[in-house]
Amino acid sequence: MGEIGNGSSIRCSLVVAVVYVHFLLAGVLARELPLHPYLSGAEKPLNNIFDTSKYGILQLSNGLAATPQMGWNSWNFFACDINEKVIRATVDALVSTGLARLGYNYVNIDDCWSELHRNPMEHLVPDSKTFPSGIKSLADYVHSKGLKLGIYGDAGAFTCQVRPGSLFHESNDAKLFASWGVDYLKYDNCFNLGIDPQKRYPPMRDALNATGRTIFFSLCEWGREDPALWATNIGNSWRTTDDIKDNWESMTSIADINDKWAAYAGPGGWNDPDMLEVGNGGMTYQEYRSHFSIWALMKAPLLIGCDVRNMSAETFEIISNEEVIAVNQDALGVQGRKVSTSGPNNCYQVWAGPITGNRVAVVLWNRCTETANITAQWSVLGLQSETSLTIKDLWKHQYISHNAVSTFTAQVEGHGCEMYIFAPNANHRVA
Repeated sequence: MGEIGNGSSIRCSLVVAVVYVHFLLAGVLARELPLHPYLSGAEKPLNNIFDTSKYGILQLSNGLAATPQMGWNSWNFFACDINEKVIRATVDALVSTGLARLGYNYVNIDDCWSELHRNPMEHLVPDSKTFPSGIKSLADYVHSKGLKLGIYGDAGAFTCQVRPGSLFHESNDAKLFASWGVDYLKYDNCFNLGIDPQKRYPPMRDALNATGRTIFFSLCEWGREDPALWATNIGNSWRTTDDIKDNWESMTSIADINDKWAAYAGPGGWNDPDMLEVGNGGMTYQEYRSHFSIWALMKAPLLIGCDVRNMSAETFEIISNEEVIAVNQDALGVQGRKVSTSGPNNCYQVWAGPITGNRVAVVLWNRCTETANITAQWSVLGLQSETSLTIKDLWKHQYISHNAVSTFTAQVEGHGCEMYIFAPNANHRVA
């Protein structure tokens, strides 16, 4: 959530030298950084198509986000119409449907949870009408179900819905969040007083670390100052785009923007193209399946944005696809990216990314409106043309070839996609 309630927003205007800040902060943090699996020698990139050379520059390294975060967020469906009963019921639904078992373990309350003013001690106060039991009680309930609680704050004077922000209150607010048992903080960018985000976001990182509680730190800077260039030492994920809307145009444009920063993501810190809209009604089944497939391939956070208490069978089918989720959560941690385009307005697209076991996850995405054949050439995947591959369809859940060589072609519906795992025949195991 990154829009001010009246539709306008105050955007920061200062520009600084990114490289200077990187090296300045290096001396301050001086942490031992984990190596990307490619850099440690455990796995090697197929070639520079899947470049990861920018990964891990000044990593936050707080032990979290080895894989992209998964869970649920209140904003896309509920906006400000939230309360503790909704959160508790959502927790119950995540457990009863089996989504929690699949890894959707963060339950994140977005904006509007607090009163309009701080109390006399300058503390944030939960809204007495919608959260009468308080956040600590809610966190206890979430934890009792084996899940984790996330909360929302803002690196400005106010949140986007004009609740108190945490700018200049970082230490007290972080201590309060920790005392409540909060596990995740989404930190927005509204009413930021024009202060450089590279100055506004680190104080909350330091304050969270000082509490002694391990809290996932999710920056929501909207990509205004290219956070992939500087946020890797500050947060566990960083928004690369404006807020997503529940329509095809928004989803596709956001995917393209996020793709630009693929080389900067990896275990410990992820590019965030915003939450999932699957199930909210603004797109077709094929479009939602494309949305989920591309987000999974891009190693984006998988944060459900619909009402899981009342979701359709089609919605559940999409967000519960264990094989697609496994691509997102693969330990290699390399963000998949667009590797080939063709057809009218380049709408026939191949997206791909390496995963463990010398395999490649491949999405054939048809961004035209009519059904078309889309071909993946081995060369755009970083493979030798004579390589023989086994191909598994992740939406049909079946092997469709055991000896594909040089190219692979599939028919893809308009605005739809097909998703596969390409594996060397020597690695093939029959499921």
